[in-house]
Amino acid sequence: MKKFILLFSIIVISVSIFASNPVSNFTNNPVLQNANISLLVTYLKTGKTLYEIRPKNATVTASTIKVITTSTALEVYGPDFRFVTRLEIDGEIGKDSTLNGNLYVRGGGDPTLGSDKMGDKDFLSKWVSAVKKRGIKNINGKIIADPVIFEQQVINPKWSWEDMGNYYAPAIHGISYLDNTFKLYFRSAKAGTITEMLRTEPEISGLKIDNFVKSANINFDNAYFYGAPFSYNRSVTGEIPANKTEFVVRGDIPEPALLLAQHFRKKLIESGVYIGDAAVVQTNEACKKFVIYSHFSPPLSEIITEINVKSNNHYAEYLFKYLGTKNNKTGTTDAAIEHIRSFWKSKGLSVDQLFQSDGSGLSTTNAASANFFVELLTYMQLKSKYADIFYKSLPVSGESGTIKDLLKNTALQGKLRAKSGTIARVKCYVGYVETKSTTLVLAILVNNANGSSSAVTQKIEEFLLDITK
Repeated sequence: MKKFILLFSIIVISVSIFASNPVSNFTNNPVLQNANISLLVTYLKTGKTLYEIRPKNATVTASTIKVITTSTALEVYGPDFRFVTRLEIDGEIGKDSTLNGNLYVRGGGDPTLGSDKMGDKDFLSKWVSAVKKRGIKNINGKIIADPVIFEQQVINPKWSWEDMGNYYAPAIHGISYLDNTFKLYFRSAKAGTITEMLRTEPEISGLKIDNFVKSANINFDNAYFYGAPFSYNRSVTGEIPANKTEFVVRGDIPEPALLLAQHFRKKLIESGVYIGDAAVVQTNEACKKFVIYSHFSPPLSEIITEINVKSNNHYAEYLFKYLGTKNNKTGTTDAAIEHIRSFWKSKGLSVDQLFQSDGSGLSTTNAASANFFVELLTYMQLKSKYADIFYKSLPVSGESGTIKDLLKNTALQGKLRAKSGTIARVKCYVGYVETKSTTLVLAILVNNANGSSSAVTQKIEEFLLDITK
């Protein structure tokens, strides 16, 4: 009888422990039981592991890769770094106030020129003033946009055809302008009918768009652009809400450097500066140039906050490409990848668990382990000079950015600082959670779950609430 009671007690205790194990609760459900998961939760101060599931397995990251891009840029350049775009001339200014030469816009990799997100919206007026202050009233030459700082491979080769040409995946040119996106205005009628294109903003000379977008009984933008880099021939397909007088979708500008040069030229002419030749894009390192004005972006601290809070792909890719210029004359994808890997390897991180293809997470070939993310996040809090800036660049659960709905109205609202990552069959979170007594570092990467994105999010929320009781 005593043996039976002892055996029964052991069984009860074992069942109880199993039932209360957060990892078991997380994985043993129909949504996640077949998913590829890499998970690690540690104590920040001690590094002791609290929970883990295949922590060293490289897993598709989606936008959580942005914390690698932003933290590297912050460590390499510092929070006060600003991108510089320069106005240059290659000729003499005569006594008659004529510039006998060209006026250049030398790109510096700044993603904020004309951006909706931040920066000086009226910067072109300041550029015009700078030209006039030099005593230039006529330009006997061209307005030349020079995007040589980045490679001509403006689309990451690992991006999908579906993404290219759309506002969330604009091409990465050495000169960015207007977030490299234009707005296309539609009028829609009853569901099932083809929509009418009204106009683009800004107007882009030579742009031809074939429209296959239908009206539908939906309340969101489900239209997609298709088109090759630099091409002025685009098609747009998909659906937009029915019966709208105006509805806006966004696509990428074929040549943002040229559009900027054209707008700059127009602004100069309107101000009374005569220019005979048209605006062009070209690279010309051979001739000697003189800088007449330098335009500075907002500080890096603000840019990385925009990237992490709003998951801004465009800004992230510009930081990524610019990192490629650190040890290379031109910013390339390969140079950026090499610099990021070598930097974190020098800090002792497990870069053999990192496979990075871009800076934003659009590519499904990006992969990293939960362990790598936890190592990086731990470094950024315990060893970085910019720990507080990085921490505050992350959105807050239930309150801001891409996790404003996560854990809302729960005990963890306002307690989690994390970057989310979501693409098809991928849901990830990496960051820090504050408990009553300590700070936890976490990375939860879930691929190929048997459920919707919202169902996976719910299970992650349950796990986080479970481990912080």
